[in-house]
Amino acid sequence: MREISFNEIEGFKLGHAKNEKAVTGCTVVIAKEGVTAGVDVRGGAPCTRETDLLDPVNLVDVVHGVFISGGSAFGLDVATGIMEYLEEKDIGFKAGLTKIPIVTGAVLYDLSIGDSKVRPDRKMGYEACVNSENEKEIYGNVGAGLGATVGKYKGSEFSMKGGLSTYAVQVRDLKVGVVVAVNCMGDVVDPKTGTIIVGTLNDSKDGFVNSEELIISGYGELENPFIMNTTIGIVVTNAKLTKAQAKKIASMAQDGYARTMRPSHTMFDGDTIFALGTGEIEVDVNLVGLLAARVVEEAVLRGVKEAEPIEGYKAYKNF
Repeated sequence: MREISFNEIEGFKLGHAKNEKAVTGCTVVIAKEGVTAGVDVRGGAPCTRETDLLDPVNLVDVVHGVFISGGSAFGLDVATGIMEYLEEKDIGFKAGLTKIPIVTGAVLYDLSIGDSKVRPDRKMGYEACVNSENEKEIYGNVGAGLGATVGKYKGSEFSMKGGLSTYAVQVRDLKVGVVVAVNCMGDVVDPKTGTIIVGTLNDSKDGFVNSEELIISGYGELENPFIMNTTIGIVVTNAKLTKAQAKKIASMAQDGYARTMRPSHTMFDGDTIFALGTGEIEVDVNLVGLLAARVVEEAVLRGVKEAEPIEGYKAYKNF
């Protein structure tokens, strides 16, 4: 197994757009030929678009664009710009006299940082698609990760900067990668050591409190900071998958969240992962799922390590 660039996985284009002043952005994966897709939602407060069509019992069997975005529910508007871009390229699901671009996605809550009145919209979604045509791999404060923060159990005053990252690997001819925006309520932990690397700060802001232990000790005292969360990602592979298998890959990929974010999948997170397959090679679905969990794990760690401090939020780099 060796690490590769996300952009080495053929059939996908990755693009980002952002508003630095408002501290928000979006990220899109374009699959012009259409790919099989599945989704797994573990968080109790998701905000998504067109995930029902990914159910294996439903008709449409390909998607052409998947986005992750800031802006909470307002950020779902980026899909309009993505559809506009794809329609201009004559890309979509044949439906009578026209083609309908199939676009699905999920959003995270970043309204507590920057300007809450400015959110990712149609224009930003379109811009991310245009940028996908020649986007270089970049990490940290980019796209959907620009306004991401972590460690929010005690409120934004004691939270830290999250971020966005990609990570991809190749085993023989199998390629598996992910793009993920890290915006969790809990702490991000290095699973190899169990050490918190970013998370909820202590009162003096020179160290961490353990969010899980804090929640246990404060039994029955849940407060609003829980709503400012959600980690979202898109796994891509060149494997041949059915819709049911793609859903299973997304489910297995969620293990990468559980290994690195503590706690994860709470009622106040909207943790969601999409899985996309181009269908180039036949391979055991268990191997794809195992690798998906690994790349998610590595992308979460890279996303917070590459983030820059912003708007008064400390980051891993300057802590």
